[in-house]
Amino acid sequence: MSPDQSPDPDVFVRYLERTRWFGGKGRPFEVAGARRIGEVPRAVDGGPHVVIDLVEVSYSDSEGGREVYQVPMALYAEPENRLDHAFIGWWEDADLGWVHVYDALHDREAMAFWLEAFHRAAGETGGNLSDASSGLRFHRLPGHELDVSQHSTLFSGEQSNSSVAFGEDSLMKVFRKITPGVNPDISVHEVLTRVGSEHVASLYGWLDWVDEEADQGSGTTVQLAMLQQFLRTASDGWDLALTSARNLFAEADLHAHEAGGDFAAEAARLGEALREVHDVLAEHFPVDTRDVAAAGQIAAAMGARLDAALDVVPELAAHTDALRAAYDRLRGLDAIAVQQIHGDLHLGQTLRTSLGWKIVDFEGEPARPLAERLLPDSPWRDVAGMLRSFDYVPHVVERVFAEDHPEGAEQRAYRAEEWAHRNRNHFLEAYAGGRLTDEQRILLDAYVADKAVYETVYETRNRPTWVAIPLEAVARIGAS
Repeated sequence: MSPDQSPDPDVFVRYLERTRWFGGKGRPFEVAGARRIGEVPRAVDGGPHVVIDLVEVSYSDSEGGREVYQVPMALYAEPENRLDHAFIGWWEDADLGWVHVYDALHDREAMAFWLEAFHRAAGETGGNLSDASSGLRFHRLPGHELDVSQHSTLFSGEQSNSSVAFGEDSLMKVFRKITPGVNPDISVHEVLTRVGSEHVASLYGWLDWVDEEADQGSGTTVQLAMLQQFLRTASDGWDLALTSARNLFAEADLHAHEAGGDFAAEAARLGEALREVHDVLAEHFPVDTRDVAAAGQIAAAMGARLDAALDVVPELAAHTDALRAAYDRLRGLDAIAVQQIHGDLHLGQTLRTSLGWKIVDFEGEPARPLAERLLPDSPWRDVAGMLRSFDYVPHVVERVFAEDHPEGAEQRAYRAEEWAHRNRNHFLEAYAGGRLTDEQRILLDAYVADKAVYETVYETRNRPTWVAIPLEAVARIGAS
């Protein structure tokens, strides 16, 4: 965006501060600049101009650093009162004159242009619709005919990205925090869709942009959005598990396997689904076997994370010997198999449909740099994430019940651990196809310990009343 097209940076500052997806809330920041990268093709004459800006943010606290966020905008010549809740600002555009600007994802007219562009891409050679003037490229996979008559609905619950449903036909995820390069959420979904995996929502297409000014003029691809199957009737895995735990606590004097909402069969099915996804990823992405030196490096990285966590969570000090022992056993392995994995797996990244479990959001841990998220890793990291998620469920419910029923704490603690143990075991046995080998157990124990340490830091910083959940898990590591 040239200077005469740019609004006052404070306009974007005020806008970012009130969004759910901006990752810098609570930190001192300023908008260093905004760059117009293109305009979505207009499906009809009239309506808004739908443009995409990349807004660069710089931080002035001790951590410092810069981040880039995607801001799609709908530009109108006159105010649109129906979009007052999505108003960003108004300024003089070099080409359009004075414009009133709104977050495009709230605007059905603007979103119709996006959907139409994906639809048109299917009819182009190679399934690609490109705008030579801007570098925007809409890509489509064969096999699904989009219904362009569907209205858009912006989801309100997401935090780091934004999702828009088009009727019951498709769902578009717009990546807000932008990093140049391949986004694993797209690359993994593309492979799993092409091979017909039953355990993901099918990918229909994606939008990217080539930054011709980057990488010494050879161009760098930046992936902006993905369009996929909308699993409208699916149930969130975390919510289903919470319901099961609530049923257990509501039915006094019953064991977990006796309760009407027993989740064990679903946990087993989820373990089978993850194993099948890992098998497909191993077939279509690079796999490697890391030697003993690499095992030592992984263990050292876990130890370093523990050292950093001790500064934030002093209560970990009582358990450091047991944690370091788990890492040392990992260090002693001769080899570690690595491959493409999910990278941030928990029950909240799963959906239960009438046809089975689906795994979603293959971006990996948002806090990790993209280059790290693209690297192969041990599949036991995903397994550990799920086991920790099963541990969280009943202990979260236990705390809710304690607010209304302060008596019976000892019994609730026993029943919570029984629920967690039962579902962890069913998931793990289904995933592994039986008993774990000694090597697998060493890997799993180390990754579970590493995940629990991470959780203690996260909870201390974000939900201090929950920190006891991972601390109790760390204590069990020491007792085992």
